Amino acid sequence: MNTPKPVAIIAAARTPYRRAFTDLADRSAVDLGVHAVRHVLGRSGLTTDDVDEVIFGNVAGPPDAANVARVISLAAGIPHDRIAHTVNRNCGSGMESLIAAWQSIGSGRGKTIVAGGSESMSNIPLLYRTSAVKLFTRLAKSRTMGARIGTLAHFRPRHFKPVAGIELGLTDPVSGLNMGQTAEVLAEQFDVSRTEQDEYALESHRRADAARRRCFLSGEIAAMETSTTTIDRDNGIRENQSTETLGKLRPIFDPAGTVTAGNACQITDGAAAVVMAAADDVARFDRKPLGYVTGYAIAGCDPRRMGLGPVYATAKLLRETARTLDDFDRIELNEAFAAQVIACQRAAESATFAREELGLSKPLGKFDSERLNIHGGAIALGHPVGSTGTRIVITLLRALRQAGLRRGLATLCIGGGQGMALSLETELE
Repeated sequence: MNTPKPVAIIAAARTPYRRAFTDLADRSAVDLGVHAVRHVLGRSGLTTDDVDEVIFGNVAGPPDAANVARVISLAAGIPHDRIAHTVNRNCGSGMESLIAAWQSIGSGRGKTIVAGGSESMSNIPLLYRTSAVKLFTRLAKSRTMGARIGTLAHFRPRHFKPVAGIELGLTDPVSGLNMGQTAEVLAEQFDVSRTEQDEYALESHRRADAARRRCFLSGEIAAMETSTTTIDRDNGIRENQSTETLGKLRPIFDPAGTVTAGNACQITDGAAAVVMAAADDVARFDRKPLGYVTGYAIAGCDPRRMGLGPVYATAKLLRETARTLDDFDRIELNEAFAAQVIACQRAAESATFAREELGLSKPLGKFDSERLNIHGGAIALGHPVGSTGTRIVITLLRALRQAGLRRGLATLCIGGGQGMALSLETELE
């Protein structure tokens, strides 16, 4: 792969991540994205006139904002002669936007690009089944009262029962499994127990709570005002979470399974954004870059085992960059499910998996807990699917900066059977 020259992330900002159907439920993906864009511009010392392009990740595709990045751009006040487009790689969309911005900068299309992701999972619409849509269409085309009455006579109660768009969106149409069921597949294959999953989930909440208490998370959050209050923190973190509480939850995808609402990521509303520029073009900014993107890889895998995407993508990245897992000081691996993260850890350490799945002569390495998701992850913070890829890059670079470290790996699994991995650095050689 012909990787472009490193690109700089000048500044970053995100909204608070709030559980779906709570206090950001009335904010659209556009509203959330506009908030992130305005604040990241403020943090970078730029005006809207300085932006050449906006690229945003989004999965649900708001019906009233088909190219949501363009709507966000204009609503944020960026001039109408600046271009914008939306990218969708499911859970990797917020990371895909950064890669797209990197490629745009490398090709000379733009110098200053705002990239990110936004998702209002509260506002994913309810849908009518096809049979109901046909009847509603027929009713709309009826020209006489008799024709209308005749059409109405065909309606049945089932035609008025909506289908949850979010449920459809979280189901892979090829394998027929929803994302939780794919986690159950991995739990069985890699012998991940319910206790191990609950303990991992508990640790995610503990780490996120500790990060919030020492004000680490507030450094990336841009507070939002409502008519009654200021929202300046994530609300998925459970300060008093316990193994006893987690143990009482029932499996939600398989009655005989181990994946519960407590050891899976939360359905969440949120947006995140960064300002990007070429690494050799940062002198014009009045602040030091947060960090640099130096490499990326995207890999495909079996949709039934989509949660292993980070292992395949990381293996590809390491091969293309001639690095090892030990070269990274910090790692962010998105917590779609506790079972999925643990499966990735075991796959990475398995000689058999390395030989049979990755074509390697020895194990990939260790996603060890001392370096992995040290501020918690999506189990505690939530997973607004179009935004998370950007969020984990922001969190990772800030964690490296705070600790005086240099190199990080950001990776995630992607519904449909893919994985993405980025190598990040706080300083270039």
